[in-house]
Amino acid sequence: MTEVPMDHSLTPQGDAAGTAGPADLSRRRAVLLGGAIAAGAVLGAAGLGVSPAFAAEKPYVYSRASWNARKPVLYAKVLDRAPTYVIVHHTATPNSTDYSREHAFALSRSIQNHHMDNNGWDDIGQQLTISRGGYIMEGRNRSLVAIRDGNHAVGAHVESYNDVAIGIENEGTYISASPTGALWESLVATCAWLCSAYGRPVSAIRGHRDFNATVCPGDRLYSMLPRLREEVGARLAAAGLQTLSTEELPARQRPPFPEVPTSRATPEPFDHGPAVGAGDSNRHER
Repeated sequence: MTEVPMDHSLTPQGDAAGTAGPADLSRRRAVLLGGAIAAGAVLGAAGLGVSPAFAAEKPYVYSRASWNARKPVLYAKVLDRAPTYVIVHHTATPNSTDYSREHAFALSRSIQNHHMDNNGWDDIGQQLTISRGGYIMEGRNRSLVAIRDGNHAVGAHVESYNDVAIGIENEGTYISASPTGALWESLVATCAWLCSAYGRPVSAIRGHRDFNATVCPGDRLYSMLPRLREEVGARLAAAGLQTLSTEELPARQRPPFPEVPTSRATPEPFDHGPAVGAGDSNRHER
């Protein structure tokens, strides 16, 4: 496991090569049938003729520059390998009925401010955020560049597993309520894209509580994870990635499944449970 050297040509928002917009939809990670990643392959790159039939479509992801992210205290550590897990979280915030893009951007700024100013972290913790209106946003700096290149920008969202897990924060509290249809559709699309880009099976899609003692992502959303894996698997199979839709995690990669806390008291906003362990380098001196 090697850290990727810093590319100082990138802006603090990681926007130079990581912005995801309509033009980016044609730029898909090439994944070989059977689940192996064609290392470094981006469709349209010189000398690469991999069929786009073997990749799940990349959803529209708003860059950090789009929501006016703050400059991080430190750039994210990027490892030259794919993460093992795709972790589903909820933000533990009210289930807003404001589904606008402006609200989504304000949500990302609020999470970043909380993580940096309250928690003392280098930056926003998760790599991706999805609003209740279905808007998908880059979180941790360098995340989109890392995903594009098949690498992992280390975040702060799951204690002691940040080096091997990419995190998706879903706006809302899902202890008893269900996510909106727009959020759900974006979550399915995002997970299919990540599994395709990284060559990971749908069995790698897990909830935060599978690793840490927390109720996150809420009883209701957690109960929907089998459906999420099923719908993501259908998309992968349709893209020619049948192996990713059926492969099980090897025993050594199975989560620890700690005991879930019994309390269902309303959590504090943005407090979804353990996020940074002793070995995680995500804190700075305030």
